[in-house]
Amino acid sequence: MRENGFLSNTAYEFARKQPLRTVQNGDFLSFRSGLPPRDYPTDEIRRQVSRDFGEAEFFTGGYSVRATIDPELQNIAAQSLRLGLEDYDRAQGIYYGTGQRIPTIKLSAWRSALRKINISRDIIINQRWYPAVVLELTKTGARLGIERQEGEEHRLYSDDVTWAKKAMKDGRTSRNTTKSVKDLLAVGEVVLVTAIVDPESGVFVRWSLRQVPKVQGGFVAMDVLSGRVIAMQGGFSYDHSVFNRATQAKRQPGSAFKPFVYAAALDSGFSPATIVIDAPIEIDTPQGLWRPKNSSNKFYGPTPVRTGIEQSRNLMTVRLAQVLGMTTIAGYAEKFGVYDQMRPYLAASLGSEETTLYKIVSAYAMFANGGERVQPTLVDRIQDRTGKTVFQHDERVCDECSRADILPGWLPNIVSNRERVMDQVTAYQLTSMMEGVVERGTAQRFIKLPVPVAGKTGTTNDSKDVWFVGFTSNIVAGCYMGFDQPAPLGKGYYGGIMCGPVFNRFMERAIERLGSGEFAIPATGTFININRFTGARLAEDAEGDHVVAEFFREGEEPIFGLEFDGGFQVSGNLPLFDDGETDTPNLEVTTSSGRVITVSPQASFGSLSSGGLY
Repeated sequence: MRENGFLSNTAYEFARKQPLRTVQNGDFLSFRSGLPPRDYPTDEIRRQVSRDFGEAEFFTGGYSVRATIDPELQNIAAQSLRLGLEDYDRAQGIYYGTGQRIPTIKLSAWRSALRKINISRDIIINQRWYPAVVLELTKTGARLGIERQEGEEHRLYSDDVTWAKKAMKDGRTSRNTTKSVKDLLAVGEVVLVTAIVDPESGVFVRWSLRQVPKVQGGFVAMDVLSGRVIAMQGGFSYDHSVFNRATQAKRQPGSAFKPFVYAAALDSGFSPATIVIDAPIEIDTPQGLWRPKNSSNKFYGPTPVRTGIEQSRNLMTVRLAQVLGMTTIAGYAEKFGVYDQMRPYLAASLGSEETTLYKIVSAYAMFANGGERVQPTLVDRIQDRTGKTVFQHDERVCDECSRADILPGWLPNIVSNRERVMDQVTAYQLTSMMEGVVERGTAQRFIKLPVPVAGKTGTTNDSKDVWFVGFTSNIVAGCYMGFDQPAPLGKGYYGGIMCGPVFNRFMERAIERLGSGEFAIPATGTFININRFTGARLAEDAEGDHVVAEFFREGEEPIFGLEFDGGFQVSGNLPLFDDGETDTPNLEVTTSSGRVITVSPQASFGSLSSGGLY
């Protein structure tokens, strides 16, 4: 600098006499201090960009990457998923511990010893979780040393640990009820704790024991029009496991795949009011006789397509798949990007093939936006060290954006270049049926939002994988949970129960920030009132819980009364209903002639149509 005239001799001599200051010694902040912390989104961006540009170019090219992630919604997504996983873990009542200990002889210097322990430090669920060490066991509990907290007199009381039984080294669980901390912990054991505070005053109440759950999961949310990922959480804790279960874990989607079967059906001439037989099926396979069942282990007879997706009927889905052909359904799944190559086995119609949450959420975005192709992305733009844009995700054309005479409130015309992957009417029909999943179907109890929401639950055999994927008019989000080594979650755990609340918590905040509205209705169609229990046409002024307005293509006169059995023979000695077990109660319906008739819950569609009901 002196040789080039930027420093005077006096300044030069003064600087030479100063001690050398460096980033490594902590004299200056590293440029890395201004970067976001490594977490699931940043790691996925690194993985995707290094794949597209080459790893050497990515690390040496001086790139500036503008990500799509919304920091506030990312925090909400992480907390919501963690809370769902922790709720399940606490309900199991087993404490596994961290597996980390500090030898007793080192407890006098426990702070430095604790800093060297490899343990999760990135967990926040309302309050941050802190690593701690048991310094002493007392009559009332334990005395703790807690990282980043002053003093050594922090207490963990026995009342806080009675929820858990200790996991033994041989894999069994202790039969003894935990009555005090000493039944669960030992001196020197490293644990995770969080502060319990009064929700109204925010005043500290006590310390509480926590653990990273064995069960894991993923969450993704994106814009339905642009595919911009606004939140991604790939597990409970990035510090605990960098494996991204949103993009890297291939799992069975179960019933979350069914909308693609129904999309193929709607494009093939079926309508939401078409009747499909819900009855037992037997299929001879090389592996033996396959008898698919509904989750309820019941059969419901002739049922409209709408009810099939609202109540997630497996047997109706298999019959539809048989009629359409698995090659057709595989084509839809591949066109939507759910699978790269789907094997055309009938069981795959129930979601037996493996895919990722990222792909499923991207595909659902195409339902939400009216059937246009979505390319998901975590990156908006990449610029090199000279400021030149080398990648831009949004390639839509806006010829008017550079005009100098744009008036306030005027919006330029942006031409969409997205490919149409499904008919707009089909997309709306499917969306309407998936609204029914939330309003009165398998997700009814768990999704309570102030705007229209559509979605689908998914639960695989033995509840090894549970899902919920849903969307509003502008945001699509999905949740998955399961053990990394697939194992049953237990009786009574389904997609709606476990993932529904995670989705709901996130969407409450997302709607506050980003808004939402009604789903767009295509101009090329019309509504017809249908009896959602029987599929029969009703008068325009019909009212009641049984009435649903179905959307049909313009100029298409729906044929009511057709039944499809998928080509499977229905055995005459197998009852379609058990006594008193049916989705359809006795209904009083007003016919077009003004007569009031009672519809039996076991009436066939043929008997209804012959009676003049429409």
